[in-house]
Amino acid sequence: MRVLQLLVFSTLSLWPLRAAACDLALVLAVDVSGSVDAEEYRIQMDGLAAGLRDGVVSEALVKARARVLLMQWSGQSRQEVTLPWSEVRSFADAEALAQRIEQAPRPWRNYSTAVGEALFLAVEQFAAVPECTRRVIDISGDGFSNEGVEPREAHGALSALGVTVNAIAIEQSEPDLTAYFFENVIRGEGAFVVTAASFADYPSRIRKKLVREVARQTAMAPHRDAGTVAALQ
Repeated sequence: MRVLQLLVFSTLSLWPLRAAACDLALVLAVDVSGSVDAEEYRIQMDGLAAGLRDGVVSEALVKARARVLLMQWSGQSRQEVTLPWSEVRSFADAEALAQRIEQAPRPWRNYSTAVGEALFLAVEQFAAVPECTRRVIDISGDGFSNEGVEPREAHGALSALGVTVNAIAIEQSEPDLTAYFFENVIRGEGAFVVTAASFADYPSRIRKKLVREVARQTAMAPHRDAGTVAALQ
């Protein structure tokens, strides 16, 4: 494991608990490897923005005082934080975030798939939001990891920091991808994989995924009222 990762994990594990200022810190990690063409990239970004605009999702983000970060990832050493942590305290904040995601430029086009490297970069970002009580990585992908560290090598760090990893498997060219993500990528209590048969299915599936991981979990928190919980059933 890299020295920087060890330092980050050690520092986080020793931080004293602080009063929570937010219920949720959410990393949105989007696959931009070479198997994703320009149209498919556009489908992902527009679909993600539409999912954040969904009334159930945006309301849950506001109630959670959520922090949301967008990263894009490809091959080894080709992952980046595209949009740093944004606090969602209002519907206007949610809309502004959706617009920034729609407008985000693509950093790479023709590189490999390094899922493990993406997970390590994502987990490092939580150092900036220690006040958030729940930490979630939402990772999309359309292929198996074929470069860099294996995804399982990140599991220890994820568990130590209480990070949940959920995934959306886009099986357009890899019909066994859901099983691979289930066995190697997702982590944490209640972690799950949502399957999109193709990129065309991505917008509806990412909306379902966001509702499940953001809205339902937020509604189940002790301070949520029964009416909000019922509305999500």
